[in-house]
Amino acid sequence: MRIYSATDIGQKRKMNQDYVFASCTPVGNLPNLFAVADGMGGHNAGDFASSHAVQILVDEIRGDADYNPVKVIRHAIETANTEIVDQAQKDEKLRGMGTTMVVATVVGHYAYVANVGDSRLYVIQKQIQQVTKDHSLVQEMVRMGELSAEEARNHPDKNIITRALGAEETVDIDFFDMKLEPGSTILMCSDGLSNMVEDKKMEEIILNPDEDIVWKGKTLVQEANQNGGKDNIAIILIEPFTNEVETC
Repeated sequence: MRIYSATDIGQKRKMNQDYVFASCTPVGNLPNLFAVADGMGGHNAGDFASSHAVQILVDEIRGDADYNPVKVIRHAIETANTEIVDQAQKDEKLRGMGTTMVVATVVGHYAYVANVGDSRLYVIQKQIQQVTKDHSLVQEMVRMGELSAEEARNHPDKNIITRALGAEETVDIDFFDMKLEPGSTILMCSDGLSNMVEDKKMEEIILNPDEDIVWKGKTLVQEANQNGGKDNIAIILIEPFTNEVETC
């Protein structure tokens, strides 16, 4: 397994509220663990929400005796949500904070994925496929047939999300699992990448046979910044079945 992970402040923001965690070695009973979180809230609240939620997630997974990846990840995200809600109630400066979260683990030839918010997971196997579904106002309008995908991309309300950790006492989590083919690549990212770079361009960069995973990751971030870099950028690239030396 080879991985590349990074966050970037982008071109417009003064603070980086994105946070990533990437481990290709075991975390608790999971053989590996990857997470992207995109925080929201004024001052330091978004920064705290994303980093703290991921740290709680990792700690909970490390201590969980269960071997079922979906149960392990569900419990950890629910605990992180409770902690973010509690912290926001205790500290006025953190009031209203929240964070998206997309989490994945690869077990054998299967990826198990959890998602809250509009951070995404894609799988690239000959072509790019978005696995997660955005929990956002605009994507709900697309699903209802009220907007086209192209209209949604430039809609003024595209940053309004309908689910986040910290928004309510309980959190509704989407789960996905899929079989991975040899040569596949997983891309996890915040909307700072997906809003700035078209899916086809991401596909083109990731499927470049002449470049390695580090070049691909750096080029994706560079592309987002060249296209305006309107938000923080978070990215994890995973090549699950490579025979090359691990990069994590």
